[in-house]
Amino acid sequence: MRVPTELKRLSDDPFGGKLEFARIGSIEAIRSSHSSLRAEATPNLVRRHGQENAVGVFLRLAGVAKTSQSDRTSVQRPGDLVVLDSNPAAQEYASGSQMLTLHIPRERLETFLGPARLYSGLTIGADLGSTALATGFLTELMRVGHRLAPDVADRMSAIGVDLIAASIAERLAQELSRPLHEAVTVQRAKTYVEAHLGDPNFGPPELAAAVGVSLRRLQEMFHERGRHVSDYIWERRLLRAGHQLGSVEHDHLPIGTVAYSCGFSSQAHFSRRFKAQHGLTPTEFRQASRLRS
Repeated sequence: MRVPTELKRLSDDPFGGKLEFARIGSIEAIRSSHSSLRAEATPNLVRRHGQENAVGVFLRLAGVAKTSQSDRTSVQRPGDLVVLDSNPAAQEYASGSQMLTLHIPRERLETFLGPARLYSGLTIGADLGSTALATGFLTELMRVGHRLAPDVADRMSAIGVDLIAASIAERLAQELSRPLHEAVTVQRAKTYVEAHLGDPNFGPPELAAAVGVSLRRLQEMFHERGRHVSDYIWERRLLRAGHQLGSVEHDHLPIGTVAYSCGFSSQAHFSRRFKAQHGLTPTEFRQASRLRS
């Protein structure tokens, strides 16, 4: 939520606070620690300063917070996260509060999960494994982000957003209707695929186990959307390979290295599938990309 807020102290004790700012790829990050206070994005502030192209993700590091947006009120404890849209909202922080605030592109999150209003203000609990993974990754990314090259920072920030999306999806699955639950499960599966394309042993059985459904049910959900699970995984591997072969930053990599990094255990298998997908051999594709650039 990239909206100025009205701040109000909640005690007469001396106030203390600290802010640290960073930009890592597509993510704007603020690490804050402060005494107890209330922060409110009023309707007037939202009208004047609301930015519809981003949403706010708040990772609680220490202390307790109470969040209200629209008709939802929730509490966050250490390890929890919450998403806030660009709408009026209020948060109350206990003394000793520490928080990592991320401003991320709305499109990146809503492509995975649908409109932010479906999950804004909902506590995404630390009891979920995906939340613990997202919090740990993003906290460490904030610490080392200044040491990353721009292209690496872009990739790492994209992984961070995917982890946030997976956390929200897992939380939504606890309370959604079956049709929406299945849509969220498929999106979780797609997110998981992106994170494991380089594993040659990764396939539909491992994916089904990761998202908590039977292989048969996962196949049915993909079929209902006109896809086959295995075909989807191979398509994503081949698209990533095409991106690497057409990218200047990967121009030094041997084709075999590209193949193995995209989950192929054999360069011959990679070449056959790549030509079937792209109409060119990997070598021809790389040469054509060089001519275009």
